[in-house]
Amino acid sequence: MNVSETSPSNGVKPTSTDLQKSFLRHLQYTLVRDKYSATKADLYLALAYAVRDVLVERWLDTQQSYYNNDAKRVYYISMEFLMGRALGNSLINLGIMDEWQSALKEMGIDVEELLAQEWDAGLGNGGLGRLAACFLDSMASMSLPAYGYGIRYEFGMFYQKIVDGNQYEAPDNWLRYGNPWEFDRQEHLHKIRYNGRVVSFSDEQGETRYSWVDTTDVMALAYDFPIPGYCNETVNTLRLWSAKASRGFALDSFNQGNYMGSVESKMRTENISKVLYPADHVAEGKELRLRQEYFLSSATVQDIFYRFAKMHNDLKLLPEKVAIQLNDTHPALAIPELIRILLDEKQLGWDTAWDIATNTFAYTNHTVLPEALEKWPVRIMEEILPRHLQIIYQINECFMKQVAIRFPGDNDRLRRMSIIGDEGEKHVRMANLAIVGSHSVNGVSALHSQILKDDLFHDFYELWPERFNNKTNGITQRRWLKHANRWLADLISSRIGDGWVTDLDQLKKLIPLADDAEFQQQWIEVKRANKRVLADYIYKKNGVVVSPDSMFDCQTKRIHEYKRQLLNVLHVITRYNRLKANPGANVAPRTAIFSGKAAPSYFMAKLIIKLINSIGAIVNNDPAVNNRLKVLFLANYNVWLAEMIFPASDLSEQISTAGTEASGTGNMKYSLNGALTIGTLDGANIEIMEEVGRDNIFIFGLTAGQVTGLKNAGYKPLDYYYRNQELKQAIDMIGNGSFSPGNPNLFKPIVDALLGIDNYLLLADYASYIATQNDVDKLYLQPHEWARTSILNTAGMGKFSSDRTIDEYAREIWGIHPEKISRHSRRDLF
Repeated sequence: MNVSETSPSNGVKPTSTDLQKSFLRHLQYTLVRDKYSATKADLYLALAYAVRDVLVERWLDTQQSYYNNDAKRVYYISMEFLMGRALGNSLINLGIMDEWQSALKEMGIDVEELLAQEWDAGLGNGGLGRLAACFLDSMASMSLPAYGYGIRYEFGMFYQKIVDGNQYEAPDNWLRYGNPWEFDRQEHLHKIRYNGRVVSFSDEQGETRYSWVDTTDVMALAYDFPIPGYCNETVNTLRLWSAKASRGFALDSFNQGNYMGSVESKMRTENISKVLYPADHVAEGKELRLRQEYFLSSATVQDIFYRFAKMHNDLKLLPEKVAIQLNDTHPALAIPELIRILLDEKQLGWDTAWDIATNTFAYTNHTVLPEALEKWPVRIMEEILPRHLQIIYQINECFMKQVAIRFPGDNDRLRRMSIIGDEGEKHVRMANLAIVGSHSVNGVSALHSQILKDDLFHDFYELWPERFNNKTNGITQRRWLKHANRWLADLISSRIGDGWVTDLDQLKKLIPLADDAEFQQQWIEVKRANKRVLADYIYKKNGVVVSPDSMFDCQTKRIHEYKRQLLNVLHVITRYNRLKANPGANVAPRTAIFSGKAAPSYFMAKLIIKLINSIGAIVNNDPAVNNRLKVLFLANYNVWLAEMIFPASDLSEQISTAGTEASGTGNMKYSLNGALTIGTLDGANIEIMEEVGRDNIFIFGLTAGQVTGLKNAGYKPLDYYYRNQELKQAIDMIGNGSFSPGNPNLFKPIVDALLGIDNYLLLADYASYIATQNDVDKLYLQPHEWARTSILNTAGMGKFSSDRTIDEYAREIWGIHPEKISRHSRRDLF
């Protein structure tokens, strides 16, 4: 029997012989290897190809079923998809992990060693991309007709190296050895146009039309990745675009003998899909970023039209068959691109085109920080996308008329709501464009969505209250518990069954077990086993011995001032000073673990990384505290490393200034794996508190309202500095060279920022944070009480499944429903 015909979802379990035959067939015929020449990388590829065979048949069936059912489909456009490694996730979702482990064990091969051979796909950086990946998993697991669209970055973000405590960026060459999970689709090649000029003419009806001519062209080539649902027949598609030079690239230069010039032109063209988020603090990087965003938007919209046209020729039906979700403003240029195609290529009128666009698009906002909202200088857009700027101006003109009718005489409101901003250099406000061009605008936590309505987009909310809604983020329990923490998943399933894998609310069945002493002990043993795994990794990578009996206190996320890694640092220094002053203090031993990347041009964030490593160099080598406090920075944070950290964590640091974090999803992953949270009332922390209970989470600090009030009253960080001796001592040590003996002024910029402005109110929250950390210590010294609270945290995570989030999107925004996937005979291939 062909292994692709055997799987749990078909009710037929593959035999070890079936699996071994498939594995050896690929080793011999696909890779041309035998047992004498095969490396571990070859064995990984053989397994990947064998698993891929199972996916491919379902993939073909899924796509054909969508056509047969004439399904309405959602297209999720995102600049990032932080997918993680595909093999383990595929084995879990296909329900054949145990079968493959047994089959390969009989051959003397350890599946875990093969899983470690895979590189993380370099398609994202942080929460935005990981959320998109979780959403794809949920959409497939819920049998929803969905496609992800992104860019196939050749080098991803960057590979982070820590040298002498400093971050250095190296290319993330994740495609160096190929990628067995992608399929290039050479028939799906779309022309992307830049620059040029716009000419007007009259059509046969005397209507003014526009043509975009003399453009510089780039080709977008599609690469498809299969996204398997959990134990069902659905395999959806993530389509990624790669930039290729057009056939006519620099032909004149080539024909004139300027071969180098023509090759350089080709390289510049293909730079568009080389790197995620080029540095935009320089003009070249900013221009490349805009080209990337339009590249993604245009290729995707053209592809959507291509697929729609296979079944329909009435463009007015587009909103009935297509939903497009913009994951933040990066793909917002899809709005004027869709309108351009409807106007210039399909010859529709403005009103019809606008109605189609607004009923098709929906926009998810991911920030509450005004300075983080995307703005593009008009002069750059005019040069690169002249026709789109024209369309944006027309959108804005119509919109301003609408606002003026609704709010007559309110010129300040017109200025605030305009898509074109004129403060400083004239620019396009991409968030305003996304709101105006969409029928739905959602935030990603209850607090975040309320801030959008009350503050950030209040003017728009007053105009269109019906457009605004909340969709609290979620995570997929398949990857973040069943795959990442198999020991805990097995323990949970042994007591309550495995229904939680597709219905996370079933974790509530753990609540009665929280007081069961035997279950508490099993829970403790699983946590300790996971901590040993992480401790081994830390020793291997950092050369530091850490004790699994210490509290693993973790803050792993993008390094940014608003996320307040510095507040955590101030606690570490305070703790160090207390241990030095009172060696006999009865406090829990701690291992403070930091991980995350700083943007290459973000000076302060990179200095914070240096400070963390410098503190670790002092603390970790001080025999006075050596067994009671360790400080680690783990380099190159990615999904694979996160899958090791979350199961091992005891304490999750979610300490952003209240009102600055849109949601966060790391907080959910930590809690799902039994970590306790210390956090502010920010983002989804509030909803986590509501679900797990106020007594089972460590909340500290100012509320979002109190933050605003304090800033409005005139916040003076120096008052807090002089009032609190421990705080003053910690900051002085940063500033006087205690952690940089050879360069006492190294961290002066950090001290100046804290004492001068302290934008994110670290000093105001310090005392509350330290007091709450004392409460954390007290509970950790009671292992079974800690275990009880840990169990209740996991039990309360049902709301935070991405399945729940996606169900809300599907019902309330997209108007799509699950589709039955019909198995097709392989004879149908021809």
